[in-house]
Amino acid sequence: MAPRYELAVGLDKGHKTTPNTLKKRPGKNKGASTKHNRFVRDLIREVAGFSPYERRALELLRISKDKRCLKFLKKRIGDHDRAKRKREEMSAVLQAQRKAQK
Repeated sequence: MAPRYELAVGLDKGHKTTPNTLKKRPGKNKGASTKHNRFVRDLIREVAGFSPYERRALELLRISKDKRCLKFLKKRIGDHDRAKRKREEMSAVLQAQRKAQK
């Protein structure tokens, strides 16, 4: 096979260089869930409770209208994936409430 040269065209075009390894930027771990972070969020949830739209979502889940709940959350939050995550969070809250009742 012929030796490989630096070509001006094709997938591997251009002068070959070694990739530069950079240090991780501090902003990359913003929002990461730490032990203290979780504690503070749980405390705030305990003190402040749920917002009105979250209460309505819980009500929709109670009457097992999962799809309607997703549509409602999507309209309020604006993003499908975040709405799905919020619905899961709310259903986990409902399960915890049911478990606490027993």
